[in-house]
Amino acid sequence: MKQINAFVHPHRITAVTEALRDSGMCDINSGIGCYHLTVSTVQRLYTSADPHQQHYSVALAEPVVAEMKLELICDDDLAAPLQQLIVQAARPGTGWVFISDIQSATKIA
Repeated sequence: MKQINAFVHPHRITAVTEALRDSGMCDINSGIGCYHLTVSTVQRLYTSADPHQQHYSVALAEPVVAEMKLELICDDDLAAPLQQLIVQAARPGTGWVFISDIQSATKIA
């Protein structure tokens, strides 16, 4: 199994989740191909060159940029195609997509 983490511009996250749903590679409801798809709002330090995207975080006492973090678990053979799908759907925009190996997983039942 692999874990994919993607950091996507907030305006592109809907396109990414729709692309995942429409791809046929992930049936999130049945747990085929992709598992545990989550999306959360995060704040990136070391802000972008575009000051319009920045705001000041009082909690962090730093300027930050809002991003969406998408996480999912997938079968090994789907990791590279899903990474490319996310990259394509996130354009035009900035961000990163990472793939990590899962060494061990235990289902809580």
